[in-house]
Amino acid sequence: MLDRDGFRPNVGIILLNQKNQVFWGKRIRTHSWQFPQGGIDRGETPEQAMIRELHEEVGLLREHIHIVARTRDWLRYEVPDRYIRRDARGHYKGQKQIWFLLQLIGHDWDLNLRATNHPEFDAWRWNDYWVPLDSVVEFKRGVYETALIELARYLPRHEPHGRFLRQGTRPRDGGQNMPAPLQHASDSSDTSTPSPVNDVKTALPPSHDAAK
Repeated sequence: MLDRDGFRPNVGIILLNQKNQVFWGKRIRTHSWQFPQGGIDRGETPEQAMIRELHEEVGLLREHIHIVARTRDWLRYEVPDRYIRRDARGHYKGQKQIWFLLQLIGHDWDLNLRATNHPEFDAWRWNDYWVPLDSVVEFKRGVYETALIELARYLPRHEPHGRFLRQGTRPRDGGQNMPAPLQHASDSSDTSTPSPVNDVKTALPPSHDAAK
């Protein structure tokens, strides 16, 4: 399902633990690490797609998380042609995403990379919120930067907010374009790996494209 500009609706997930560290997953049989993300199916809301993708990719259920905030608008990235299937070239351009900031209220052992028969990750780890963006496949870095900066406003108070993803980086809009708080908070390409905070948790021994 593409919009008129060739972008596929998608959700991105920033999952926090109680230390404000974020979940990073290693894509199957690659050295590429990223946040969970996935497409929005026809008839789904972004929140419904997020809950489904959260279970499919990391095995968590709605009861395991608290929805803290989401980005106000769609964030877009274009996918280079070399990552696009030949039959999709010419009409598929990239992804447009709504990003969610979630707090894990369950336990590490609730995470399960084998929740479905088509896993996305074979290992995971907790990393600092401001993990360097050099660890992210290049065409996604701008969206990651925008989402992390926009949603940082909603981190618990003990997390310092003055650290930025790249030296000299500041919010492009001066902090004016902040994310929309949820109305009911209670329901509310290989790259190098990021520096670990905790040991890598492995789960699995076909390679998926980096464009997902």
